[in-house]
Amino acid sequence: MVQITRGQWAGAGTSLDFKTGSWRSTQRPVHIHAKAPCHVSCPAGEDQQAWFALLQEHRAEEAWASLVNANPMPGVTGRVCPHPCETACNRVQVDGALAIHNVERWLGDEAVRLGWDYPVVAPADNAPTVAIVGAGPGGLSAAYHCVRLGLKAEIFEALPEAGGLLRSALPPTRLPRAALDREIDRIIALPGITLNLRQRLGRDITIDSLRERFDAVLLSPGCELPKPWSVKGAVPADLHEGLQLLRDFMDHGALPDNAKGDVIVHGGGNTAMDICRIVKRSGAKSVTLITASGLPGPNTAPDDLINVVPRELEEAREEGIEIIDHATVSRLIMKGSRVTGVEIISLKKESGKDGRKRRVEFEGTERVVSVDMVVPCVGEQVEPEAFEGYLDGAYFWPDNIYGRMAPRVFAIGDARGSRGTVAAAIGDGRLAAEAVVAELAGEIDPPADARPTMEADGLNTAYYANADRTRVLKLAVSERTFEAEIEGAISRTEALAEAQRCLSCGNCLACDNCWTMCPDNAVIKTTELATDGSHYVFDYDFCKGCGLCTQECPTGYIQSVAETN
Repeated sequence: MVQITRGQWAGAGTSLDFKTGSWRSTQRPVHIHAKAPCHVSCPAGEDQQAWFALLQEHRAEEAWASLVNANPMPGVTGRVCPHPCETACNRVQVDGALAIHNVERWLGDEAVRLGWDYPVVAPADNAPTVAIVGAGPGGLSAAYHCVRLGLKAEIFEALPEAGGLLRSALPPTRLPRAALDREIDRIIALPGITLNLRQRLGRDITIDSLRERFDAVLLSPGCELPKPWSVKGAVPADLHEGLQLLRDFMDHGALPDNAKGDVIVHGGGNTAMDICRIVKRSGAKSVTLITASGLPGPNTAPDDLINVVPRELEEAREEGIEIIDHATVSRLIMKGSRVTGVEIISLKKESGKDGRKRRVEFEGTERVVSVDMVVPCVGEQVEPEAFEGYLDGAYFWPDNIYGRMAPRVFAIGDARGSRGTVAAAIGDGRLAAEAVVAELAGEIDPPADARPTMEADGLNTAYYANADRTRVLKLAVSERTFEAEIEGAISRTEALAEAQRCLSCGNCLACDNCWTMCPDNAVIKTTELATDGSHYVFDYDFCKGCGLCTQECPTGYIQSVAETN
């Protein structure tokens, strides 16, 4: 028995005999690996914090491998995704969001340049095989994730090339064909993936025949059919719907003659923005976008924001595109069957009888403008041929996040009524592949990620120095053509510098704050990783629950929870 006297004395190991943690009564610190908001907001399911952490240690190939565990096409999404992850980034509260899409693009291009192998192994010869209808981003992602999870994948594509709308509707200024081809070719070359071209559903194959031959069927046909458009029943005889006009231009490089005059584009998505810029670059006298949505600003609600890539909106304005927001076309002025003008009316939101707010026309705001061409870009829907029994109106509308329509049948991408982005289609492909694996194993659904989200108020940003976001060069307006990519690439040095700006929200930085500042030496630093993935463990025998480590943890990885006796 060690006895304490008023004079006290120092003997080897004597401090360990007095477990001062017995004084603790209200709280104790724990490690909680929360989700960063960039990860939560990513439609593809990327964990940006995880691959940025690897890049912070200059482990670029491992960072790419972590990224492609969710998204096998970073060179594509790094160019075309609207990147809601950047809007959600907690770094906004310090000095500006991370340039996530630029680093993502750099990693994708670097993997191609250096020939990094996808982190997958060939499936077993007797592995279950999944049939995938459509070789767009959703179908390609599904095939990749099937192989990653040990399944085989056989794709059936109606067109002579893979890529879907990535190839037929995205201008090279946003997505150069060389960059697209490189990633598609690498995915298709993976062992376990078979691509069948010119195989149209309803003509060459049916859903029933696929269900008989394969262990599961994933439907990713995209949305190829324009939604009907008219203004109070009036339709110009020379109507050119936006997506088809864009495809025709991509195929033939020409636009109708009246596209040289005053043009109005009616819509609010990326296709509408692409049409505006192509028509303007082709020599149109003026181009005006009419959208029911709002433009970015402090008074615009997130659910009211125009659904276009922010940098595309900025570039369109640079190029002289006029944008009239919160408005619609209320009347077509016709001369014979040809449109010569439109009446534009402002919109406002009002609550209906069910309490939901809807946009309604604001009487008294009408104005008439002369036009030579009106291009509707109000959305597309699934071509119904061969989908009888699965379609609900214009889309599939599954009632679960995995896209399950029936036993072993799943819908992914635009056709399932998702958010209409490449990243969302890629995320759908991953979720469907995971659900197939679970279903074949006799499980209901894959396990969900129940971790909490680390918001900005959970961080201690005093520990982060200000660092400007990497500036990315882009072509001057005078140098923008139909082929040249507008936004430039960043260098390895810039990518690594941008990685250092990551706040590592919800994850351990190994900064030593907890170990250094604990007044009771109750934090033990380990040489090897502890079971929770950090280099620290709490010795509760000596922790008094003061909360200092929680307060001084920069990332919110340490949190105080109620003491359990």
